[in-house]
Amino acid sequence: MRFGSRLSAELRGKHSKRSVRPRVGDSVRIVRGEFKGIEGKITKVDSFTGVVNVEGVTHEKLKGGTAPVPIRSSNVVVTALVLEDKLRKRRLEVPA
Repeated sequence: MRFGSRLSAELRGKHSKRSVRPRVGDSVRIVRGEFKGIEGKITKVDSFTGVVNVEGVTHEKLKGGTAPVPIRSSNVVVTALVLEDKLRKRRLEVPA
């Protein structure tokens, strides 16, 4: 499944791209839904369903404890990228 998240205005100007595939460690801001406005880092990416888990976004379970809430990748804006991967860095630098 193909999925992606929008880039913030600063990153869009810097990398000349509108969207990017989210990765663990990227900082995001949720722009739609119940958790709108929350910022945090991505802790898990499920590429099969196209959802991400963001740190600090949890709900309480009936038996006690908390569980992470899956957020669709289209409902977040990437505010900071992790560029440790050479291939990802090279792809962002190549003009599209």
